Parts: sequence; C-alpha cells; structure tokens
Amino acid sequence: MSDTTAASRILSLLSLLQTHRHWGGAELSERLGVTDRTLRRDIERLRGLGYRIESVPGAGGGYRLEAGAAMPPLLLTDVEAVTMAVGLRIAATQGLVDGELTTLTALAKLEQVLPSALRERVNALSSAVSPTRSDRPTVSPETLGQLALACRDGERIRFHYVDGAGVETRRSVEPHSLVPAGRHWFLVGWDLQRDDWRTFRIDRVSSVLGTRVRAEPRSLPAEDAAEFVRSALRGLPASQSALVEIEMPLDEMVARFGQYSAGVEAVDAGTVRWPISGSSLEELAAALVWIPAGVGYRILDNDDLAAFVAEAAARMIRATPSA
Repeated sequence: MSDTTAASRILSLLSLLQTHRHWGGAELSERLGVTDRTLRRDIERLRGLGYRIESVPGAGGGYRLEAGAAMPPLLLTDVEAVTMAVGLRIAATQGLVDGELTTLTALAKLEQVLPSALRERVNALSSAVSPTRSDRPTVSPETLGQLALACRDGERIRFHYVDGAGVETRRSVEPHSLVPAGRHWFLVGWDLQRDDWRTFRIDRVSSVLGTRVRAEPRSLPAEDAAEFVRSALRGLPASQSALVEIEMPLDEMVARFGQYSAGVEAVDAGTVRWPISGSSLEELAAALVWIPAGVGYRILDNDDLAAFVAEAAARMIRATPSA
C-alpha cells in the first residue's frame, strides 16, 4: 500500500476519533475497511505523532481521543472560513446566554489561525454583518453542549424540567436531537417515564446528568426531528384563534399557502374560510399580512383581533410620509 493511501487512512481515522467520544475497535475497522491489526498499527502511528488515544479494554472496548489532545493547525478553504464566520454571527441571535460576546470572542480566535487574506474577509464579515436581536428565552451554552453530546453518543440523561404550568419534575430521557423552532430550542427524546417520544424546551431544562448508559436507537415517528417538533407545536392549544373569510378560490388558496392552509374550507367558487390560531393577537395579525394585496377578506369571529388590526392599521397609516 502506498504512503499516500496510508496517510489518507490515518487522517480518516483521526477524523472519526475527533467526532465521537468512543469507538469500538470492530466498528472502526469496519468503517475504515481494514483489519484489526492494521487499525492497531495506525493507532500507534497517531500516538507517535503526539495524539493521546486511550484504549478501552473489555468486550465493549475500543478507542477514544482524550479531551485536550493537541489538534493540527486549522486549515480552511475560503468558502469554509466565510461560512464559519456567517454561522458565528447568526449564532448571536439564537437565544444563547451571552451569545453576542461569545460570537465576538470566537471570531477573534478564528481570525488568529487564518491566513491574512482570509483573515481580512472574515474580519470584514464580523464588522459588516449585524444580526437582529431576539427576545427569545435564553439557554445556557453549557446545557446545550451537554445535550448535544448526549444526542451524539446516544447516552441516557437525567434532568430537572419545568413544564408550562410551572410544575418541576425529574426526567429520564434517551435524547435524539436538538431543534431550534420559533422562539425556542427543543430537545427531542424518548421519555422513559412516559414511555413515549416528547419535546422539551431547553430553557426549562436544568441539572443535566449523564448516566453512561448507551441507549439503543429508536425510530422517530416523523420524517425528522424538525417535523416532529412542528407537529408537537401544532398540537398545542392556542390562546387566540379566528376565522377569516377570504375572496379567493380554494385551489388558489391551497397553492399559495401550502401547509399553512390547513383547515381551509370553500364557501363558494370564489371564497374560502380560513381558521388561524396563535399565542397572541400579534401572531394572528402577522398571518393576515400574507394574504395577497388586492384580495378582500373579513375577520368573522374575533372582535379583539378586528380591533387590534384596525388600531394597527391606523398607526401604520400615520407612520407613512403621505400621512
């Protein structure tokens, strides 16, 4: 085998070790397509280069890269560097505690290990991109990191959880995924007490403890975790609702609004009635904004929404230059 092929294989081995807390020896050999003997030889080569790789004995044994092991220099393409910079700026809006400060310090560290040309581009992005601030509840980066590791490793966890009614419980969960949706971060996992899939708002999660028990993978009852969260949110009772009559044929309404046209019914060939719901009058009013210009509509059964829209419309008119 050529030195080039061996070097490529060893880099692949290092990449696997960096992206997983623990690998079984047989699983690593299968992933790399090598014998156990070749795997052991490659592990020794990495150790000779200064990487601290721990061997775990026993039937469930294998290898793991020790925390704090030295990493090679950071080599990024132009596209990768720009993508990382943009991603860090967006991270400031995702409801993390001290998200803006963390973003700036992370960008500063990224700049230090980049070539000068890339450093200038990343520095320009960090100063030119101004992410909008969010009023979403904040989550601890430490908690988010703990949950992300548990999802990655399939490790059962325990944590305190406060539900919407303010009741605190102790939960045991097999975590699956983290999903940002709306104004919140959610953990999707199998709740061992409820014996069912559940979503948990991460800003209500505290005191996360790992159990070192690896859970067997389960099939999520949805196309993916994001869809599971969307379905769960749709099932929550809404504090506000209204019925809107729109002067638009049913097929045109469905084609324009897609999944958001759920529940719409035809009144006649050119009119539909559309049920909308949300957590506030502002959310309902936002839904009305998506009705195309020139299309007439009426709010049928929510006087508070009708008054809110009338007052908001008056304020908007006063705010225009022509007023």
